[in-house]
Amino acid sequence: MLVVGGGPVGLAAAVEARLAGLSVLVLEPRTGPVDKACGEGLMPGALTAVRRLGVDPEGYELTGIAYVDATRRVEHRFPRGTGRGVRRTVLHDALARRAAALGAEVVVGRASSVRQDAHGVTVDGLRAGHVLACDGLHSTVRRLLGLEAPVRRAGADGRRRFGLRRHYRVAPWSHLVEVHWAPHAEAYVTPVGAGLVGVAVLGPARTDLDATLAALPALAHRLAGAEPDGPVRGAGPLLQRTTARTAGRVLLVGDASGYVDALTGEGLRVGLAQAAAAVRHLDDPAGYERAWARATRDYRVLTTGLVAAATSPARRTIVPAAAHLPRVYGAIVDRLAR
Repeated sequence: MLVVGGGPVGLAAAVEARLAGLSVLVLEPRTGPVDKACGEGLMPGALTAVRRLGVDPEGYELTGIAYVDATRRVEHRFPRGTGRGVRRTVLHDALARRAAALGAEVVVGRASSVRQDAHGVTVDGLRAGHVLACDGLHSTVRRLLGLEAPVRRAGADGRRRFGLRRHYRVAPWSHLVEVHWAPHAEAYVTPVGAGLVGVAVLGPARTDLDATLAALPALAHRLAGAEPDGPVRGAGPLLQRTTARTAGRVLLVGDASGYVDALTGEGLRVGLAQAAAAVRHLDDPAGYERAWARATRDYRVLTTGLVAAATSPARRTIVPAAAHLPRVYGAIVDRLAR
C-alpha cells in the first residue's frame, strides 16, 4: 500500500496497514516532524484511538471544554475519561517512530501524477496495489482524480473560514479547552505542556490573530507578557467538499476526503477512524464510502450547524444558549468527545 501524505493521519494509516500485515510506503515531501495550524487538543475518543495504535504522546491533561464570551463562561467536563493537549510536532514524531518501528518506509517526494490499471496504481513511479490519499486540505491526489467538488457557499454569511495558530510560553490556567467568542472569530486555547499554551483563531479571510486577542480582554490578560513560541501559522480555506471518497484503487482519507471546519475540534478523531476504515475496505470502495459516512456523520451534522450559527446573527446567542441549556450543551460536548 502507498500512503500519500505523512502527517498524523497518513502515519496512522501506515500503522493500521502494518498491523494488518501489509507492506507500506509513505510518500511525503517534508522531513522531520511537520507543524501546521491546528487546535492540538485530543478529545478522549481521539486519545483512545491513538493509544490503540500503540502511541501515547506526552502532553497536558484535558478534562472538558468551556465556552467563554464577554460576560459568561460555560463549562462541561468529559463524562468518560480525559483528553490531552499535544503539540502537533510531538504527535507527528510519536506516530512516525511507531510507523518506522513496524516497518513502514518513508520516501521523500511529492505526488504529481496518478495512473491506475486493473492491478494497481502508480504515483510518480511508485507502484502499489492500493493508494490512500492522506495529503490534507488541498489534496493533490484529490485534484488529479477529479474528485473535488466546488464550494458554492461556506458559512451563513457566504464567507470561507481560515485558521491561525501560535504558541505562548505561559503556565496553563485550566485543564479545559477554552473557546473564546469574539465578534467575528473564535479563539481556541489548548494547554499542551506545563509551560506552553496554544491559541488557534478561526474566522474569515484576513482575520488577524493579535487583533482577535485584543477583542478578548480576559484572554489578552492571561497572555500579557507571555513570550510567543514560534511564528503564527495559517491554514485554509477550511471547507472542502468531494464528489466521492474513492476512485478505483485510490481512497481519500482525512482532510483530503472533505472537511467542514475546525470549530468542534474533531478533525483528528475523524481522520483516525477513516484510516482504520480505509485499511479494512481496500478492495471494497462501496464499503469504504459507507464506513466514511458513518465515521463522519456526527462531525458533519454538528459542525455544519455550529458554523451556520457562528456565521449568522445567531452567533451572539451561542454562549447564552449554552448557559441556559446546559444539558444540550453537555450532550453536544459528550458526543463530540467520543
